[in-house]
Amino acid sequence: MKLSEKLIELRKTNQMTQEELAAICSVSRQSVSKWESGVMLPEVDKLLVLGEALHVSMDVLLKDELMVDGVQKGHGCGGNVGQEKKTEIYEGVLIKESISDENIIDCLNIHKVELWSTDGEPKYWTALFFTCPNKDFPERISKAMLSDSGRGGTWFVDFKAGNKKYIVFKDKILKYQIGNQAEKEAVCAECRKMGILDRQMNWPE
Repeated sequence: MKLSEKLIELRKTNQMTQEELAAICSVSRQSVSKWESGVMLPEVDKLLVLGEALHVSMDVLLKDELMVDGVQKGHGCGGNVGQEKKTEIYEGVLIKESISDENIIDCLNIHKVELWSTDGEPKYWTALFFTCPNKDFPERISKAMLSDSGRGGTWFVDFKAGNKKYIVFKDKILKYQIGNQAEKEAVCAECRKMGILDRQMNWPE
């Protein structure tokens, strides 16, 4: 189900008119009409408001394969997800502009989206707060990361699973046990070799 179709169904389920939804989102009724007809997509900040107003997660709004009741029809990352025992949950923040293959987003459960202002181009980054239960997620995200001087240079994503911290670049996975300072220093040293500044290594644990 497309976003436009979901918006119509959810708005009617919540017994709202286009005018009422427009007022909540601080846009014109015409904007809501364009969203529902598929002529225009809501901006990221409006998606956040829509999710709250319509009582659904960002996952439901953003992923076509998710119905409005949250039941997933399609296949997620890793063909046997439903049959495997899920022992770890990866959690972190992914900058959407840091990936070369947006199909990786299908692997994620997105819980929040934020726009982060930057000092360069693009003017904003789209931050996806996610969890992922797939065991091979580090390998998959590594293949999807950008390393292109024309598109922001060397990107990395940091996330954790249990007590283990991952720092993942294009085709390179670094990790350490949280609390093990020697392992962390070794990872930071490797990051410096790849041109990462110390201020960029202030990742949460």
